[in-house]
Parts: sequence; C-alpha cells; structure tokens
Amino acid sequence: MVIAVVTIAFWSTNGGANGHTSAVITEPPPGPDASTGTVEVSCGRNGEGHHNMDNLVTSPGTHDGAHHLHDYVGNLSTDAFSTEKSLAAAATTCTNGDRSVYYWPVLRLLDGAGGHQHGDSGDGNNGTIIEPSSVRITYHGSPISPVVAMPRFLRVSTGDAHAVTNGPRPFARVQWGCSGQSQRRLSDQYPQCPAGEQVTRSFEFPSCWNGLTTDSETHRKHIVFPADNGVCQDGFFAVPALRIELAYDLPGGRQFAIDTFPEEQRSARTDHSDFIDVMTDEQMAHVVTCLNTGQHC
Repeated sequence: MVIAVVTIAFWSTNGGANGHTSAVITEPPPGPDASTGTVEVSCGRNGEGHHNMDNLVTSPGTHDGAHHLHDYVGNLSTDAFSTEKSLAAAATTCTNGDRSVYYWPVLRLLDGAGGHQHGDSGDGNNGTIIEPSSVRITYHGSPISPVVAMPRFLRVSTGDAHAVTNGPRPFARVQWGCSGQSQRRLSDQYPQCPAGEQVTRSFEFPSCWNGLTTDSETHRKHIVFPADNGVCQDGFFAVPALRIELAYDLPGGRQFAIDTFPEEQRSARTDHSDFIDVMTDEQMAHVVTCLNTGQHC
C-alpha cells in the first residue's frame, strides 16, 4: 500500500494568511445587447450517494481513471462507460428533468476515517465524506451579446486537476471562500471560516464555443473562456455560462480536503468540475430564451 504524505494549506478570513492568494472577481458591465437573464436548475445534493472514480469527460472507458472520488448530481447513470444513448435514457436528480451530468471531487474531513467507499486503493484520499449542504446550479448570459444553444452532449471542464504538478498558473479558476464574504473571490487555498459561516466552492465554466464540436483532444480547445471584457475570440460563439456553487457545514476548527490524484497531495489548487449537456432541445431552448430576454427562470 502506498502512503501519501499530505501537507494541507489553509487561510483564515479573520486576518492572517498562510501563503494565501486571492482576488476579487469582477465582471464587465452589461452592454446594450447583453443577455442578462439567469436560469437555476435544482438537482439536489447527491443524497443518492452517486460516487465513482471515473471521469467520462477526460478518461472515457477507463474505470477508476481519476484516482479520486467524484460527487455527482443530475444524471444518475454516469460512469466511465456511459454513452450518449445511455445518458439520454437515464433517470436524473434534477427536478425539471434535466439529464445533464454535473460532478466534482468529494470533500472529506481529515479525520483518518477509512478509504473511499470502493475500498482502499492506496491513493491517500482518506477521511469522512461531507455531503454539501447546498448545491446551486445556474446558467448566465453574456455581458456583450445574446447566447446561442449549447449542442447536446457538449463536454465542458473547468479547473486544473493537475495544478500542482503542472506548476504555477493563475488560480486555475479555483474559488474557495466563506459564506459571509460580501464579494466573490478567487482563492487557491482552503479557508478556515468564522463560526456560523459555511465553506464554499464555486466553479465557473467556459462559455465561448467553437460552433463545431462537442469535445476536443485536450477537452479544452472547443470551448474557452471569454476575454476579461466578455468578448469571445474570433470564430467562437457565446453559449449559456454554467456556474456551480457548493456550500458545506463543517465542524469548527476541523481540517478538510478534496480528493485528488495522489501526486497532487490533496491541494485546494487542483479543484475542478466537469459537465456534459444532456438537456433536450426544448430544455436548452428554454434556457436560451430566459437568458436572452432577461428573465430569471
């Protein structure tokens, strides 16, 4: 059995920071053609215990290819061997019938309890799994233009699951924080939140699509982030921008960490999330209409 030595970095919202890096997230003001609506999809908190170490987006067909456990909401059938046909026919946790796939690494208390639910793989991801107290899934428009529909079965990833071994990169879109913060922040370390506040994780997904493919060899080139001013690069089109926000009630003073690849040492910088659009054409058309007409659905 391999035993991983893990160093977990934390920061405090009450002042002192331990190497903590953060920045306030600012968004460009909406222009005259902006799509200002929002759509919220209610898919529960994974009370069904849908977990596996697969990653259908980056490692399709490879059982336990992620080497860390994922939380899923939405499509209840998802594993490494899912197909478009099986996803389209599966049950879902989303109350509106959305069969899309939403997932991210589990969060655990560093209490030394057991390995993951599928047995001890020696990957160092030990501890009691904490179910989120809330999962908020929302779609947003573009500050510059109307949005077009995502194609069904579009694969989208955000964050860098190899952020430690890949070396320093600007935040890798990591967003850790506390529920009492007045502003959304990019933070690349685990927070120790004041009493009564929840630990939060947020994932912003890229929203400029190439108009051609549902995936690419790197799983990144077909859909990218807009520029800071909200503009998509030439040849790319604005699609609904997905945001997933998680909150956790954690015992005061207890340390915690996400599951990671063994070599990533459970670093907060490696937080990431993946999504596969399995909405029907009618469901996606509803999202686009709400966003483009400024409704809050």
